[in-house]
Amino acid sequence: MRAADERGRVEPHGDLTRAVMASLPGASGDRDGERSMSKSDKRLRPPGAKSVGWALVQAARLHRSRVGDRLTSLDLFAGQEQVVQALAAAGTMTMGDLAATLRVRPPTASKTISRLAALGFVERRAEAGDGRIVRVRLTETGLAKAAAIERLWDEVEAELLDGFDGKEKRRLRKLLRKAARNLAEVSGVTGHEVEGDSEMDEDEADSLAVPGAL
Repeated sequence: MRAADERGRVEPHGDLTRAVMASLPGASGDRDGERSMSKSDKRLRPPGAKSVGWALVQAARLHRSRVGDRLTSLDLFAGQEQVVQALAAAGTMTMGDLAATLRVRPPTASKTISRLAALGFVERRAEAGDGRIVRVRLTETGLAKAAAIERLWDEVEAELLDGFDGKEKRRLRKLLRKAARNLAEVSGVTGHEVEGDSEMDEDEADSLAVPGAL
């Protein structure tokens, strides 16, 4: 009698428990459930090596993270270096021109400039004869930061392309520009011009060479 009571306490709803467990997908003997879960697992897997876009996103994310880590030594955050580089190239820009160059809204550009001005990297001056127009340029400190940013980008570029030969680098650069133009076209993005778009790789140059020409 005691043994029977103990058995009842241990498994009072044994039949119900077994029935519920047997009904779950993937339960022992449920081959259909196993196949269903297997297909679901495959659908949830990232594109990985089969997707160019996925590989591009991963490389871009790692590159951005690496640049961001290096920028902290220059008292800059990721994104601010683009403003510094744009001003270094142009010399002086209006806030509207800067926003258009960076493809951001004017308030966003203004906020970034305010932060860089507080750090002493840029200075703002009203246009002579029209105080509504504000021009921005780098200070001496800002110019030194621009030079440091250029060195930083070169160093990260070397890390990114370690093991690539010159031909592979040119080919990759050209293919990425072509991909960017494709997306710009279907997205309706105008003015998507990339410096060096007309750059020719060695294979193309060889194909245009005239036999016997000097």
